[in-house]
Amino acid sequence: MQLPPENSHATEFLHHLAAEKRYSKHTIDGYQRELRKFCAFFPGDLASVVTSDVSSFTATLRHQGLQAKSIQRALSAIRSFYNYMQRQGVVSSNPAAVARAPKANRKLPKVLDTDQAARLFDKKANTPTELRDRAILELLYGSGLRLTELVTLDIGDVDLTGGLARVLGKGNKARLAPLGRHCISALQAWLDEHPCYHHTAPLFTGRGHQRISPRTVQARLKKIAQEQLNDDSLHPHMLRHSFATHMLESSGDLRAVQELLGHSDIATTQIYTHLDFQHLAKVYDSAHPRAGLKPKTDI
Repeated sequence: MQLPPENSHATEFLHHLAAEKRYSKHTIDGYQRELRKFCAFFPGDLASVVTSDVSSFTATLRHQGLQAKSIQRALSAIRSFYNYMQRQGVVSSNPAAVARAPKANRKLPKVLDTDQAARLFDKKANTPTELRDRAILELLYGSGLRLTELVTLDIGDVDLTGGLARVLGKGNKARLAPLGRHCISALQAWLDEHPCYHHTAPLFTGRGHQRISPRTVQARLKKIAQEQLNDDSLHPHMLRHSFATHMLESSGDLRAVQELLGHSDIATTQIYTHLDFQHLAKVYDSAHPRAGLKPKTDI
């Protein structure tokens, strides 16, 4: 795990994330980077760290010009590490528990409106590649899948009769994603053309009948968006954001959207309430007869 020998606790923590938490390599690499920074700042025994040490570390990061989001990420990794140390009985309390990072301005994700989303499906799919791409679009926008969840699906993970897909999300957390009738129809059309149809085969294939790569999915979405929307800025997560926003606009059920997205914390889902309000505000500004009137000052 590439950490100094004297920081064996950090190495054990990273092994814990890999073996027990089943975090992805990408996530573990992120934790490792943040712990390396902390180890460089505090080269002594990590079990002797106190709250003021953590505060000094975050202050140093700020002085170095790091953005608030980067400091928050570093502090989150340190806090998780000391939670683990506390559970192991190495420390009696978490020195990062009360440390605070600067607040970051929350950037709202870009989403398609419902008309734009509908236009993505205007073109009739004819070739096997087009049928595959249509099924990919349906799963990303119709079921809100993450890109990694989509490309790791096998044929056996999809139940067209029951209208469900078994999805493996972050932290290897499994969930069932519902499939709409358009999605079922698109998947059936693609499976009828699938080059290597069997239960354990990848659901979506690319060149050489191998599992499709995330980069290929991204490139195909850009091509479709350029053709249908005259804009190539579409990416897989924008479809997931659009799915969540449109679901919330229609249902108002935040808990249900949380479950559909596979979020472990509802606070993550709450960003879509801001997007929903933004949409409502635009509707109000454009539709209400008094929305655009300047208030009188003599009242």
